[in-house]
Parts: sequence; C-alpha cells; structure tokens
Amino acid sequence: MTFDNVQNDVYCLYFKYIQRRKTIKVNYFYSIMELIAGLGVFFLGVKMLSDNVEKLANENIRALFNKTSKNKLAGVGIGTLVTALIQSSSMTTVLVVGFVNAGIMNLYQATTVIMGANIGTTITAHIAALQSFSISKIAMSLAGIGMIVSLFSKKENVKVTGNLIAGLGIIFVGLQLMSDSMSVIKQSETVTNLLISIRNPFLLFFIGICITAVLQSSSAVTSILISMVSAGIVIGNGGNEILYIILGTNIGTCVTALLSSIGTSINARRAAIIHLMFNVFGSIMFFIILLPWKSFMSMTFARWFEYPSMQVAMFHSFFNIVCTLLFLPFTKYFVKFSKMIIKDKKTIPEVSYLEKRFLHTPSVAISGVVNENIIIMDMAMNSLGIALDSFIRKNDSGTEKVYELNEKIEKKSKDITNYLIQLSSVSLSTEDETEVSKLHSNIGDIVRVAELADNIIKYTKREVREDLKFSETVKENLTDMYGKIKELAEVSKRVLLKKDIYSLITVDKLEDGIDEMRKELIADHITRLNSGECRAENSSVFINLVSNLERVGDHLTYIAHSIENNA
Repeated sequence: MTFDNVQNDVYCLYFKYIQRRKTIKVNYFYSIMELIAGLGVFFLGVKMLSDNVEKLANENIRALFNKTSKNKLAGVGIGTLVTALIQSSSMTTVLVVGFVNAGIMNLYQATTVIMGANIGTTITAHIAALQSFSISKIAMSLAGIGMIVSLFSKKENVKVTGNLIAGLGIIFVGLQLMSDSMSVIKQSETVTNLLISIRNPFLLFFIGICITAVLQSSSAVTSILISMVSAGIVIGNGGNEILYIILGTNIGTCVTALLSSIGTSINARRAAIIHLMFNVFGSIMFFIILLPWKSFMSMTFARWFEYPSMQVAMFHSFFNIVCTLLFLPFTKYFVKFSKMIIKDKKTIPEVSYLEKRFLHTPSVAISGVVNENIIIMDMAMNSLGIALDSFIRKNDSGTEKVYELNEKIEKKSKDITNYLIQLSSVSLSTEDETEVSKLHSNIGDIVRVAELADNIIKYTKREVREDLKFSETVKENLTDMYGKIKELAEVSKRVLLKKDIYSLITVDKLEDGIDEMRKELIADHITRLNSGECRAENSSVFINLVSNLERVGDHLTYIAHSIENNA
C-alpha cells in the first residue's frame, strides 16, 4: 500500500466524519425545531380545550365561582374542578385575584380555591403520561374527528363539542412531536452527559422555576419532562433529580398570578402572595424529605408505577394533594402571614367588578357586569330616594348629593359600556352575545332612573322657589308610592342576579300596582283641585312628579324582564 493510498483513505474517513457531524447537527437542529413545534401544538390544544370547555360549561363555571362558600373543602373542590376544566392553575389563580380585587371573594375563600387549583393543574400531566400507552395513538385521531364534527355541524353546542374533542386530540399530537424530538436528542452524548451531570438539587429546582416562569405553565414544563423520561432521557442519576424540577415548576407558575396582581387591591396582591407561599412552603417541606432520602423515587413511585411518565405525573399530583391536606387547616395563618407581608392602607379603593382578567372568560365577565349593574342600580335608587325626600320636606339641600350620585352613575355606566365593548371583541357564543346586548339595554334603563331623580330635583327647586304647598296626605301617598318602587327594585335585582323567572309575576304585580297608584293619585288631585283644596299652580308639578315615579317602575320592570330569553 502506497503513501498516496493511505492519504486518500484518511481524506475519505475525514470527509465522512465531517459529513456525519453535519448530518448530526442538522438532525439536532430539526429535533429542537420539532420540540418547539410540539410545544406550540400542545399550547394550541390546551387553549382549544379550555376555551371550548368554558363555552360548553359557561353557566356552570360562573355558578361554581358564585357559590364559593366558607366550607374549606368546597373551595378546594371548586378550585380543582375549574382548573381541571380550563387546564391552567395560573388562569384560575388570575381569576381568583380578580375576584378578590372585585370584592366577590374574601381571602379565606381564595386560599382554599388556590389550593384546589394546584391539584387541578396536575390533570394535564396525567393526560401527557398517556403517551406511554398505545391509547395515545388513537387519541391523536380525535383532532381530525373533532374538526369534522365542528365543520359539518350547524348546531353551536355540537360545534363547540367538536372543537373541544379536536383540542384534546391536538394535545396528544403536540406530545407526540415532543416525544419524537426527544428520541433524537437522546442520541446526543453531549446532551445526555450534560443532563446526567446535573445533580445539584438547588440548581435543578432553579431550572424548574426559570423555565416555568418563561413558559408561564407548569403543565407545559411537566409535559416536556414526561416526554423526556418517556424517551429514556435520564436527568442526574435517575433518582430524585427530576422531582426537584417538578418542585421548581410549582414556584414558577406563581409568576403569572404575581404579575397579574400588580396595580390591584391589597387583598388581591395578598391572594397572589398566598399562592406563592403555598408552593414555597410545600417545596421546603418536600426538600426536607427528599434531600436525606436519596432513594425516595426508586422506593416509592418507581416501584408503584411501571412507566416513568406515570411516575412523574403521580408525584406532581402527590405533592399538591399532600400540601393541600396539610395546609388546609392552617388557612387563617396563610391569610395572617399575607397581611403581615402586605400591610393595610388607610385609603380603601373603590370596588369594581369590571376585571380585565375576566375578559377571556366571558361567563365570569358577564357575571361581573351584572354585579356592577346592581351597584349603579342601588345608586340610582338612592339618588331617587334623596330627591323625593327633598321634595317632601320642601328642602333642596339634597340637590348636591343627587348630582354627585348621578355623576358617579354616568361615569360607571360609561365604564360598563366600554367593558362590554371590549368583551364583545372576544369570541363569544350566541348566548353570551345576547346577554351582552341585554346588559347594554339595562344600563340605559338604570341611567334613566337617575335622570328621573334629576327631574324631581327640578320640581323641588320650583316648589321652594314658588312656595308651593302640598297636604300631608299627598306626602304620605308619595312616600307609599316610593315604597312600592323600592320593593320593585329589590325584586328586580333578585331576578337579575339569580335569573329567577318565577319572580317576574311579582314584578308585574308591583308594576301594575304602581300604575294604578299613579292613576288614583292624579284622580284624587283633580278632585281636590275642583273642590279648591289644591292650588292650580301645584298641578303640573304634582302630575309630572307622579308620572316620573311611574316611569321609574317601568324601567325597573324592563330590567327584570331582560332575563326572559336566557332563563
């Protein structure tokens, strides 16, 4: 063999080595792109699933949050169920922060719901763990089945169900893409050696926090970890190391709620802090167990469950369930500690149900607008009461208070209208669109009540200016009429809040009674006018005043009847 032949062989080997290196680099690049694509598809599937579950369970989700009670287990159950439905503990906690900020929920209720949310979020990990079973291949077909159902159906509920099924299938498609990318990455000795070399618990914990904070989803990070272990990729020595990353994801997921609490009320910020404390205390507790017990994983979950993916998913659930059971009796201490961290301020911010955090959960946003309407409805009735009382006492000292209240009502009505416009820009179901339209109409009726109070102030000014005199009987009759209107307002509020269609009978009876009272009062006035008991200059003021009160009854009735088509 000549030197030239040897040289040629060396060149050929070197060329093949270079080509192989290039091929490996290209494969790694493609596998990373596949991982990113899989993560994107996974997020898309989760969003489709959660959005369509929310649409399908519209009223139920709203009812669940509206029924948060003092029962701790009920709060945990609500948090678990809602998070399992919308597939995001971060979103549930953001909603809870919004509820606390709006005054719908107190801190004790929020704490139990947050604990439940941490349990509910582990459902995604169990879905991801199914990729280890043959069922995952079948599950991917749901993406096509769901879309076919959605495309060819004319009924909205069936379309939504189809999209929901498609979302579930797309989740499995994303998981498969991530799993396939991991099988290529596993072939890299550099990557596998790097992962095996990372054994420091605190570094792994920090990695879990950072990645989750960036992705803003502990479910996504856990799903990536499950794809890694399913592909046979080992972190550390294959023991407790992966568990430290799971602990970190629980801290990282708090970032979304903390960011969401910026600029909110004190209690809303406390709710976000409680979410963080729950996960920090839980992580500390598990660190104390895992650090000395090096064989924890191999002696427990690795022994109980065959597939590594199920081991990771089960630990994720185990962590949150154990922390909830241990911390639930100490709810009040979580609240006290949060109050120590964030002190009370002297100024109390005005409560508003118009939370921007709710805009992507239309059912909850609509419920908030209804509550806001009740607030301005009470303000309008208060304004009307002050105006009528000023007329009866023949004293216009209440004028400024009525003007102040009406100005607030006008501002709030504009805020509600703008909020409803923003809500309309979100993808709404037909039912929600109808609800939004009716809420717009209700605002107009409430504002009209305030305007009628303003009219009565004008009559009071004329009464004082022209020294008009009305008998005690007239004043008593006006007081009785306002009493009926106030009763009608209370029933209308109940109808609006509870969708109580059966109370519409009471509404109609009260409204008919107010109409009859107007006729009687005007007839009695004309009788007194003819007999000379009343002065002629009183006539226009009295008749207009009574007519204005009767119109208040009409507007309250319109508000109550706005629920009819949705009951």
